[in-house]
Amino acid sequence: MDHLTSKRFHLLLFIALCVVPGSLAQTSIPRGCGDNVGSLYFSLCDLTAVWGVVVEAFAAAGLVATLILLIVLLASLPFITDKKWRSSMGLHAGFLIFTFGLFALTFAFIVGRNFATCTSRRFLFGVLFAGCFSCLLMHAIRLNILARRNSAPRGWVWCLGALGLWLVEVVINTEWLIITIVRYPTNITGILATATAIPCNIENQDFVMALIYVLNLLLAVVVASVPILAGKHKRWRKDGAFILVLGLLSVGIWVAWILMFVYGNAKHGGPTWDDPTLAIALVSNAWVFLLLHTVPAVCSLSEEDEDAAAAVEENLYPSRGYENILKEQSAQSIYMENKAFSMDEPTAGNKPVSPYSGYNGQPRSCVYQPTELAIITKGVVNQRMESYDNIIPRASTGTPPRAQGGHTSPSAQLDDMRQIYTNV
Repeated sequence: MDHLTSKRFHLLLFIALCVVPGSLAQTSIPRGCGDNVGSLYFSLCDLTAVWGVVVEAFAAAGLVATLILLIVLLASLPFITDKKWRSSMGLHAGFLIFTFGLFALTFAFIVGRNFATCTSRRFLFGVLFAGCFSCLLMHAIRLNILARRNSAPRGWVWCLGALGLWLVEVVINTEWLIITIVRYPTNITGILATATAIPCNIENQDFVMALIYVLNLLLAVVVASVPILAGKHKRWRKDGAFILVLGLLSVGIWVAWILMFVYGNAKHGGPTWDDPTLAIALVSNAWVFLLLHTVPAVCSLSEEDEDAAAAVEENLYPSRGYENILKEQSAQSIYMENKAFSMDEPTAGNKPVSPYSGYNGQPRSCVYQPTELAIITKGVVNQRMESYDNIIPRASTGTPPRAQGGHTSPSAQLDDMRQIYTNV
């Protein structure tokens, strides 16, 4: 009997050992996740922890939207006629690439912690934000120059400036990551000495302190966007206003997540709230970047260059000032008046007149023969007419009079008449 009882006991113990671990493993899988999903990715499908699913949905939508905007931006490059807008294409493209990285980094905060995810969190968080704020800062400086001079240096200058600002944060994060990892060396077998992943062993205050350079870039964006609104060229004020609103909203997001990450989580939520805080900060700020910077920029692709349009209009319809109109009218009136006088009045000049011009068919005895006294009198009258013509110049279609050293004397006219009659 005892032998039979002992056999039954061993059989029940074996069944329990076989069934209980399977039931425990099944109950440990959260609702919404399949059996083949690893524990590292439970936050992506756990319906009891809704924050992971919601943030994941917004991050995936942000990835798709960023990719579409980048394709639209690059595809519209050959059709952009505004040279000032074309010079900023490099900054816009770089900004979209860094924003795409922010949406992708969100998944590293949703999944569980291991060496790869913790390293990417610590390194890429500041690097990607530094890239976005560097592009925004260079764009704000460019708009300041355009708002005052309506002309700015070429696009590659601003791309080099943004690249230099971004590389500073890359160097800072690389040095900081190497120093903190060296503090926790591995053991002889190559396995990490501590139970948890080494890059995740960092205080929240240290994580925030490593982002001081990024905070300075953010404040520089806000300060640089304010003078754009005071520029004399109103065309660029709209872009400056969008950058200013974007900077202020980003400052609000950063202040909120830093206070929550450093003080709020320690008092209320504990370490379990750290990952949701950073993931929500990433997604919300990345969507602010898209809605307040990239979308308005893409919408302004169809705008024409105002200077080019004004130049075309000037060529088609040249501006005529009041003085030019008066000059044209006065020249026209003078020309018409002179033309009228030239048509009505006889041609001026001392041209020899043929004695047969006044012949009317009568005998020579009946033709009027001028005496010397009449010729002298006629010369005096011609002298007066000549002086009158010198006072009021009039246009004439005839040949101008011969240039003489002075006024024609009556004796000279008498000699001319005598020569004419002698030839006849």
